[in-house]
Amino acid sequence: MSIRNNATFTVIDEAEGYIVVNKPAPLQIHPGDPKGPPTLWHRVCDLLSYEIVNGGQVSIINRLDRETSGVVLIAKNHELARLFGMAMQERRIHKTYTALVHGWPEWEELTLDAPIANARDVQPSNIWVKQVVHSEGTPCLTAFRTLRRFERGGEKHALIEARPETGRMHQIRVHLHHLGLPIVGDKLYGRNDRCYLEFIETGWTESLEKRLILPRQALHSSRLELNLEGFPAAWEAPLPEEFDW
Repeated sequence: MSIRNNATFTVIDEAEGYIVVNKPAPLQIHPGDPKGPPTLWHRVCDLLSYEIVNGGQVSIINRLDRETSGVVLIAKNHELARLFGMAMQERRIHKTYTALVHGWPEWEELTLDAPIANARDVQPSNIWVKQVVHSEGTPCLTAFRTLRRFERGGEKHALIEARPETGRMHQIRVHLHHLGLPIVGDKLYGRNDRCYLEFIETGWTESLEKRLILPRQALHSSRLELNLEGFPAAWEAPLPEEFDW
């Protein structure tokens, strides 16, 4: 195994057919706008340029939101991309996240079974990506565990572990908002979704900082477990400094 360094992410593990990295926020996973800034995909392609020239590829297996940090598994060839993709479909890849939230949960452990729908399909909404808990939505299941409760600046906060059993877009963020425990820094599912539209219009401002505290949502992919013979059982990424309250 050869570990290589990159200024925009940390390599957690690397083997002949795959690489595992710790993606920082707000680095985007995949390119969208051709004129947009470099993404994780671009950076990994730079790192693996020798492998790509010799027939390799870069296939990102688990995707994270731009403002979510943590473990990302990447296949270097077609064979492992297919193997990991099948493992994801068969739920042999398990993800554990850590979230910093507003409020104190009344429970130590809780499994939330609450379907999620696109907000525009069930209620008036001018935010096309927004999801909501709704009876007409897609079934979603998330297991939560309270790690720590504390106060900061006179306000209650908690560190929560989340294990999604399904893979709906924004699932953890939507479920925590539904539980009355919005993630710190979350512009869309925080205490006021107007912050999302304001941020698009103005960018990061002192006014947004006062309300959101952090410029990124405090959600981190802390552990990725792989139930496949011949591969490591799991990879972990330490919490970012922003979570150290």
